[in-house]
Amino acid sequence: MPPSFPKMRRQLPGRLPALLLIGLTLGACSIPTPYEPPVAPLPVPPESPVQTQPAISPGAIDEPEPLPEPVLREPMLGAASRALVSQAQAQLDSGNYAVAAASIERALRIEPDNPLLWIELGKLRQAEGNHVQAENMGRKAVSMAATAPRAQADAWRLIAESYRARGLNTEAQEALLRADGLRR
Repeated sequence: MPPSFPKMRRQLPGRLPALLLIGLTLGACSIPTPYEPPVAPLPVPPESPVQTQPAISPGAIDEPEPLPEPVLREPMLGAASRALVSQAQAQLDSGNYAVAAASIERALRIEPDNPLLWIELGKLRQAEGNHVQAENMGRKAVSMAATAPRAQADAWRLIAESYRARGLNTEAQEALLRADGLRR
């Protein structure tokens, strides 16, 4: 005799996890597709051999044009920097080195890439007796004045003075020769 419906309802919750497990297991079992090797590409017919020849005969090569001369641009001080440098020179003449240095440093904040200001600061350091810093300021000015031979020459003179003040006469002479070579 078949079980009654209410009795089945009571047994179903206990068997539900087992039925779900069986259903999931059967659903996960699928038949994999058989392996199919990749299809080989169709052979490409060989091309005709390429013949190469020089585009220009070796005797027909023109000489390259020389590079243009670099544009020589001597740096100039702006109006504000020029006023500050004049003020610093007056302060330097009165022996007030700290205030003169502050004036030139203000000008450097306005034009930090101007080699003339670095030369002025180097001259001030030279006057203070700080010859190593004067040389460093001169070298910085030389590096910034790549296309300005007059500014480079002034910077090399500053370097020569700093060498001479330290008793490095051979180095001072070499720096002067470099300065004179730039003046032409």
